[in-house]
Amino acid sequence: MNKMNIESSLQAIALKAIEQLYELKIDSVEIQPTRPDFEGDLTIVVFPLLKLIKTSPIVLANSLGNYILENEKSFTSFNVVSGFLNIVVADNYYLNNFNSIKNEDDFGFIKPVSDDCTMVEYSSPNTNKPLHLGHIRNNLLGYSVAQILKASGKNVLKTQIINDRGIHICKSMLAWIKFGSGETPDSTHIKGDKLVGKYYVLFDKEYKNQVKSLLENGYSEEDAKKNAPILIEAQEMLLLWESGDKETVKLWKTMNGWVYKGFEETYKNLGVDFDNYYYESNTYLLGKEFINEGLNKNVFYKKEDGSVWCDLTKEGLDEKIVLRSDGTAVYMTQDIGTAIQRVKDFPNINSMIYTVGNEQDYHFKVLFLILKKLGFKWSANLHHLSYGMVDLPSGKMKSREGTVVDADDLLVEMTHTAQEISSELGKLEDLDDNEKNNVYQTIGKGALKYFILKVDPKKRILFDPKESVDFQGNTGPFIQYSYVRIQAILRKVDSVSNESYKGGLDPKEKELIKQLLAFPTAIQNAANTQSPALVANYLYDLVKVFNSFYQSLPILKTSFEDRKMFRLQLSKSVSFTIKNALGLLGIGVVQRM
Repeated sequence: MNKMNIESSLQAIALKAIEQLYELKIDSVEIQPTRPDFEGDLTIVVFPLLKLIKTSPIVLANSLGNYILENEKSFTSFNVVSGFLNIVVADNYYLNNFNSIKNEDDFGFIKPVSDDCTMVEYSSPNTNKPLHLGHIRNNLLGYSVAQILKASGKNVLKTQIINDRGIHICKSMLAWIKFGSGETPDSTHIKGDKLVGKYYVLFDKEYKNQVKSLLENGYSEEDAKKNAPILIEAQEMLLLWESGDKETVKLWKTMNGWVYKGFEETYKNLGVDFDNYYYESNTYLLGKEFINEGLNKNVFYKKEDGSVWCDLTKEGLDEKIVLRSDGTAVYMTQDIGTAIQRVKDFPNINSMIYTVGNEQDYHFKVLFLILKKLGFKWSANLHHLSYGMVDLPSGKMKSREGTVVDADDLLVEMTHTAQEISSELGKLEDLDDNEKNNVYQTIGKGALKYFILKVDPKKRILFDPKESVDFQGNTGPFIQYSYVRIQAILRKVDSVSNESYKGGLDPKEKELIKQLLAFPTAIQNAANTQSPALVANYLYDLVKVFNSFYQSLPILKTSFEDRKMFRLQLSKSVSFTIKNALGLLGIGVVQRM
């Protein structure tokens, strides 16, 4: 029997039993893992069959159970609880499967069999401020999904589109001209993205002061907000940029350069990367050529003022503008063009995943529908990886007011929190300062990443740094510590034998092998649902089962050498899987904690 094919084997023999015993052909039976409080490994749910087979659930379950045991040697016993048939799988099945994978350090990972490629877009920041906590969830999700897709057998391209143009960029530029006195990241020793973000906040401060002054001079609130001199200047600057004014473009390039350098530092610190980049300054006009094509195909229509729209009311949506009356592009135009351009740049792309917050759910419904209407077959494989907001106990973050939780600051805080808690526990006293610092960083970042990724992407998160660095419970440090514990065991032996164990299995050993063998399924499920939470939850279950095994059974002190080696092999395989699963979440491991 093939690796991890036990469910399909049970499915086949159960269908055969129903056909033989009751002269009835059906497509499938419901199979689920047996509940922990009952004996068994797999459970056939009998109740749905009673609509077709007129007998009692207990009689039906017993007749199926007896047939299965008589005709399939992989199953050794069964028990019936009400309408549930609990089947015990033979130890040999698990043992043979474990022996076939025990030396695979990449067990569960599949190599691509096709040239088809999935592009995963994430981060996609504005170049007027540093990355913040919201960007952290975006980056962690996008990067992790990309890693999981790779492990599931897909070719993956990681990309971002950088929002490097628009009025928000001009606000930072104008404030720097007015208040900056020529300062640079080098002259101030401030990271470029933080320096530019400082002027975005200063712009907002000055704007509010000017609005207040206009209100005091008798302006209405609406007029005051529109006529603040600094806002009018920013709008004029945008027009200069769009017309290619040399001085404006030069300053724009300089300040964006500062930001890109700052971003790269944050990405490196966060442990994420990209294969290629798109820039809004290059893509904002893309898509205009396809507007004409859409007009010819009656996908779009033109209003009297010259603006172009797409009527999506038949699909339950509304009318969407795709080109303004003055011929300028809107975000939708750009996104249409960018999607098409990506497929032109990389012809083997057959699917795209956009990692963007749930406030853009409607935008992506519209985008995907328009691309479908334009006749692009690959539009069927476009996905919006929608996620909820991240809050801190102190409340919601606001960029303009400078109260946003800075990503760099948060990463530093996580390292400090890890240091504080590790020192309290006295776990690292025998390491030198460099080793300690590496451990603190790995624990701190791991805690942050795990806390965020263990939650279903769609759910909102209240992030508590202190809680995330707990060494107990469903946390990154708890899982990292389990890896360290195994390394400590393995260091006590010269080597781990390759010899295959042929004895019986303790229930704790069997449970651990079952959990190990579930890893490939966890990867595939996480890839199909684009949810790293499934990998995190699998990992937590694996570590819990290992800790139960570790506490219940002696590993090094068992009197039988073959059993000792088998338990060491098991421990080693678990450590590979912990390390690999953490890697899919972008989390590192340490040898000591």
